[in-house]
Amino acid sequence: MDTVFKNKRIVIIAQVWPESNSSAAGKRMLQLLKTFQEWGMDIFMGCAAKRSEFSDDLTAFGVSTFELWLNDQRSDTILKELNADIVMYDRFMIEEQYGWRVQQQCPDAMTILDTEDLHFLRYARQQMFKDNSTDLNQYLYSERTKRELASIMRCDVCLLISKWEYQLLVDVFAIKASTLFVLPFLEKPLSKLETLNWLNFEQREGFVFIGNFIHEPNYQTVLYIKKHIWPILRKQLKGVKMHIYGAYPTQKVWQLHNIEQGFIIHGRAHDALEVVSKAKVMLAPIVFGAGIKGKFIDAMQVGTPSISSSIGAEAMGDSLSWPGFIADNIHDYIEKSVLLYTDKSVWLEKQAKAAQLLNKEYNAELLCQDFYHWISQVYLELAEHRKNNFLSSVFLHHTALSSKYMGLWIEEKNKGK
Repeated sequence: MDTVFKNKRIVIIAQVWPESNSSAAGKRMLQLLKTFQEWGMDIFMGCAAKRSEFSDDLTAFGVSTFELWLNDQRSDTILKELNADIVMYDRFMIEEQYGWRVQQQCPDAMTILDTEDLHFLRYARQQMFKDNSTDLNQYLYSERTKRELASIMRCDVCLLISKWEYQLLVDVFAIKASTLFVLPFLEKPLSKLETLNWLNFEQREGFVFIGNFIHEPNYQTVLYIKKHIWPILRKQLKGVKMHIYGAYPTQKVWQLHNIEQGFIIHGRAHDALEVVSKAKVMLAPIVFGAGIKGKFIDAMQVGTPSISSSIGAEAMGDSLSWPGFIADNIHDYIEKSVLLYTDKSVWLEKQAKAAQLLNKEYNAELLCQDFYHWISQVYLELAEHRKNNFLSSVFLHHTALSSKYMGLWIEEKNKGK
């Protein structure tokens, strides 16, 4: 494919090596790598974290990997040698750590911040949940918010996964829309044949929840199901099981396992789509969070109707388009769970919406076309783009200097060890 980016060098600085079988963030990174590969880019990925046994093999995407070091001059050397045309930061913390080094070594490179989700929003909602509050404004204006917004301001462009987060940045924080692009999960549309091969109502059993347990909202949601929903639900649906899957379960997760109560903690799923496809209903009343949720994409792909909270379904669908039900209190969660689990006609009606929503909102080909047209225009007119967003250079000048001197101070301190 001949594109503006053919043979251009993109350097991705990752927080962790992608693990697509562990998290939606890992899957998302592979989708971006596939996109850059299709554009003919030379892709390099560096990370200071160690690889795990679950780290993806990136050679299929033509990725050259390299090691980075935190607060270490060796990172400057390798960044200078790579001489990137584009640098993409995997979340704002990475931009804080390496942004000033990139600015020094590759000042002409276009910079992209991939947010995954807005961390400050997730943490604001987490605090709201702890305090049993409903006032987001009380928690939104935090130090973390300042840090993430400053990182967004310092980069040429920022990728968001949620339309809701886009509106928040533009309407509440007055971030320039010209620097933001909403790029949700990039999925292959489902064909009629694929939907015909879904397991049917009678072939499925139980409820399922899936989510990486490093991600606090997943643990809190499982705890909420165990404490508030499952004791009532299992009495109304005798013998039905709740299956919980997720990478990196801690002891507090395993403690929730109770075979007698039909609450089964399985740990990591070897094949997420397979375990979700065998369940009759995905029960995921997300208690707090941000972005859009990979677990619901998995459910759509295999035709498993789902029950979500408003926060869980945020920017993904509404009550009319949702392949299941959206609820926000215990009574509704239980009522809708029983209805969806026992009424085949309702179940089939909701299942049919899975392919409709996935194909309409997450069509990789259409989304990537729009993304390409937008990002290539910014790249070709980068000097003008930077003039129009001059505050970005102001943030770079001041904030990067403070990050730089903190990094240099740590570097010197480490030398003295």
